[in-house]
Amino acid sequence: MLTLSTDELSTQEIQQYLQYAIAPRPICFASTIDLEGNVNLSPFSFFNLFSMNPPVCIFSPSRRVRDNTTKHTLENIKLVPECVINIVNYEMVQQMSLASCDYPKGTNEFIKAGFTELASDLVKPPRVAEAPIQLECIVQEVITLGENAGAGNLVLALIKKIHIKEEVLDANKNIDQAKLDLVARLGGDWYARITEENLFKVEKPNTKLGIGFDQLPLGIISSTLLTNNEKAQLANFNVLPDDLVKQKSHFSEATILKIKSALANNSAGHAWEIIQTSV
Repeated sequence: MLTLSTDELSTQEIQQYLQYAIAPRPICFASTIDLEGNVNLSPFSFFNLFSMNPPVCIFSPSRRVRDNTTKHTLENIKLVPECVINIVNYEMVQQMSLASCDYPKGTNEFIKAGFTELASDLVKPPRVAEAPIQLECIVQEVITLGENAGAGNLVLALIKKIHIKEEVLDANKNIDQAKLDLVARLGGDWYARITEENLFKVEKPNTKLGIGFDQLPLGIISSTLLTNNEKAQLANFNVLPDDLVKQKSHFSEATILKIKSALANNSAGHAWEIIQTSV
């Protein structure tokens, strides 16, 4: 295993490792405005949702690694503490990338990247009309993490209004995850596309406690055919096996393959039925 001390790495080296390792990252496509009314639009992948009550997102316009300068987004927010976080889907990813160019201050990236300005209801910066979801935010605070190149500036954005396009909603007016077709940032030039084909569910009811690995039958724990992921699916089940099942030290290969098939179909309950009937 490669082990590295960040104290011994350059900022560029740290960036290289961590941007690949901490991924995929959602993209904050932030629109801001200065005191003269000049609009800026820029993407940031140091971004996530951090609170539901109050609803707060945080994104970080870091100081540029190459020359330690700050970004226009940060300068605008310090003057006009408002922004719109526009959520990026696959249809707009190339335009979003174009908007990330370091254009001179005062350049309107909406125009440069071919986006449409849509007036916000509460804040001064406009929304990106093409974005499937737009979040109007008041900036509560900017936390500076340092003055060196690569240092982050945490923008605490309080979400005041949520705009969602009808085409990404289901019949109950909830967001359909597959319809969003989101993109996320990886290391280097890599991105990830979240489609229906690569979505999967991991059920974890908060009201039930999984039995844990220590309560699995001995033959399941020792099986080399089952992966730890598959064993965890069984261990997430909330009904304890009886002592006879727990003490079973061996399951046939045919039984294990049936268990694997049930787990592949996300049916831990059926997998446990197979275990119980094999005793």
